[in-house]
Amino acid sequence: MYPRLWRYALVLTSNAESAADLAQSTCVRALERSAQYTPGTNLDRWLFRIAHRIWLNELRSVAVRRGGGLLAVEDVQIPDRKHDAETNFFARQVLHNICQLPEAQRVCVLLVYVEGYKYAEAAEFLSIPVGTVMSRLSAARKCVVENMSAKDAKLG
Repeated sequence: MYPRLWRYALVLTSNAESAADLAQSTCVRALERSAQYTPGTNLDRWLFRIAHRIWLNELRSVAVRRGGGLLAVEDVQIPDRKHDAETNFFARQVLHNICQLPEAQRVCVLLVYVEGYKYAEAAEFLSIPVGTVMSRLSAARKCVVENMSAKDAKLG
């Protein structure tokens, strides 16, 4: 569960160090409040919701004290030895474009496209309407496609 939690935290924070801190804080909070977990329900949803709440609280408290920087995609090690270099290059371009999206869109992309949650599940996670999830995903897809097309036009 921890690698998925860390990946979710990385999408929220856009910073590897902050992601590790957020994942650790989430684990600590989950242990402290383990009595609130309902056995038989999805542990990942519970942990992701805790992480999201901690992150929102962190944004509120830290926004004034320090700015949050984005981690360049080139600085993140993405081990993927199953694909050829061209596939990895394309995946890196897509990931770079996803990292440029606003946080709300990045989080929706992670939950639905990476973690495989249904729109309704992602909406429940984020406490937003399903239509908002769909709208954010549509905007994210459009933005990534436009950025990829613009880069192809420059190369061609």
